[in-house]
Amino acid sequence: MEVVKEHLFHPSRKWRFDYAILSHKIALEVEGGVWTRGRHTRPKGFLGDVDKYNAAALLGWRVFRVTPDDLHRMKTLDLLRHAIQNTTPK
Repeated sequence: MEVVKEHLFHPSRKWRFDYAILSHKIALEVEGGVWTRGRHTRPKGFLGDVDKYNAAALLGWRVFRVTPDDLHRMKTLDLLRHAIQNTTPK
């Protein structure tokens, strides 16, 4: 199974997922700056993420969000494994 980094998922916007498992339409977004008022936590960035994630859902994507600290942890791998086991591949 291939994991694609910086996958451009939207047909007309320049939105990308940090990581995508195309065969299952699963996306992993790494939400940085949680404690430092990064882009994802400031109003404009937060609202942009809302639009992006809603558009992804309308296109059939399941988007999972993690922090940079959790990216390489077993709980994230378990989350993705569970998501894959509960989908039907293309």
